[in-house]
Amino acid sequence: MKKYCLSLALFCLVSMPMLAQPKAKPGNDNKENTHGRTLDAESSVVTENTVTIKGQKIPYKATAGTLPVWNDEGKVIAGLFYTYYERSDIKDRSNRPLVISFNGGPGSASVWMHLAYTGPRVLRIDDEGYPIMPYGYEENPNSILDVADIVYVDPVNTGYSRILDKDTKGSTFFGVQADIRYLAEWINTFVTRNDRWASPKFLIGESYGTTRVSGLALELQNSQWMYFNGVILVSPTDLGIERSGPVEAALRLPYFSATAWYHKALANDLQQKQLEQMLPEVEQFTMNQLLPAIAKGSSLTATEKTAIIQKFAHFSGLKPEVIEQYNMDISTNLFWKELLRDKGYTIGRLDSRYLGIDKQDGGVRPDYNAELTSWLHSFTPAINMYLRNELKYITDLKYNMFGSVYPWDRSGDRTGENLRQAMSSNPYLHLLVQSGYFDGACDYFNAKYNLWQMDPAGKLKDRMSWKGYRSGHMMYLRKPDLAQGNQDIREFILNAVPKAGQAAKY
Repeated sequence: MKKYCLSLALFCLVSMPMLAQPKAKPGNDNKENTHGRTLDAESSVVTENTVTIKGQKIPYKATAGTLPVWNDEGKVIAGLFYTYYERSDIKDRSNRPLVISFNGGPGSASVWMHLAYTGPRVLRIDDEGYPIMPYGYEENPNSILDVADIVYVDPVNTGYSRILDKDTKGSTFFGVQADIRYLAEWINTFVTRNDRWASPKFLIGESYGTTRVSGLALELQNSQWMYFNGVILVSPTDLGIERSGPVEAALRLPYFSATAWYHKALANDLQQKQLEQMLPEVEQFTMNQLLPAIAKGSSLTATEKTAIIQKFAHFSGLKPEVIEQYNMDISTNLFWKELLRDKGYTIGRLDSRYLGIDKQDGGVRPDYNAELTSWLHSFTPAINMYLRNELKYITDLKYNMFGSVYPWDRSGDRTGENLRQAMSSNPYLHLLVQSGYFDGACDYFNAKYNLWQMDPAGKLKDRMSWKGYRSGHMMYLRKPDLAQGNQDIREFILNAVPKAGQAAKY
């Protein structure tokens, strides 16, 4: 199975008049903005602002601009848009961490984590992540800008990034391996232009962005000779790690159970427990009983089959007869339709806390992804207003929240193994994985399975960590998880930077 989770990290932002207005940096050489729908391969607009993080006022410089992608002959073939935040009261950047941030899709701009997670501005939403009016954005008191500089990168055809050479084929960019290759080259350009070779460096990716940064960790070492200190995977895909048949079917259950717990669809003995107290029991049943039972198939006795189905139903909130009808292989689509069918609701894909209403209660999949109707209407105005009004990047070019990147070549995805190789050959490299318990697209238990299969001998486990949150694909939309997720990243960065004189060796 290949899981390419659409990275819709969302947020409802628009202007907030209470925010301090950015000021142009004195003496900067900003290019005068002009209207038009063409992209310059190189451009930059610099503004200065502040954000208060954990009670400390942090001054920063924001650069919104583009840098070129060249082909092997040195011809500019594309321009990538980026937004770069530097804490401006620190002069020596040799010890200052740099975080390079990507979202996913493939085909998604970097807007989601930029304006809802780690950046200095965050969407105005309610505490559970639902839109409120008037839409807007505000200071992000949880941003990691206090401990690291951050650059958010839009791959080709996302955001303002575009192919500039009409003779260059889309296949140069649109595929697992092509994407990794050209972005590694671009990162080299960015790091060199901004004099960040000495800095501790980190990659963060969400959803398909986890596939991207896992591959980049090794590609940057092998082709650019650039070594990183950490990789952060937010809601990871399967990273090319094979799982199908009984394994694929069984691994869904812990997510089913977490979601049923959220909707109070479980029996009292489970419902009265804390989520984190209940899930280990479900995980043990999944690996020790359910997986072998599905693998045995028709060789199970009637008594054995009934016992497993009853326990599956107990942990999932589904009816035993439904589980039996599908031979214990319950697809996520069926689960989203079935769990609350009797109440007339469907549940969301990327965040299963969200409810939907279908035309008919019958069927085996929802009519739509319930969470998207809550999210998408506010994202586009937000980023356009933020870039124009606060970052002063003026253009008539359309900012592609999702761009055309198809056909996408999915062959050769060994990115989980790539990341393992990068960690094995770089003793400095650490890994943090963040998952939302209610994410049905890139679920938390499959993220754990990734780690087990990447490092079956356990030789890297001291540099691998996993964190779970009571939210969905974009766990940071829930206020407590926005704070905790950023704090987990902050601590990860500080712990992954080696002490002075600490050698990279085993």
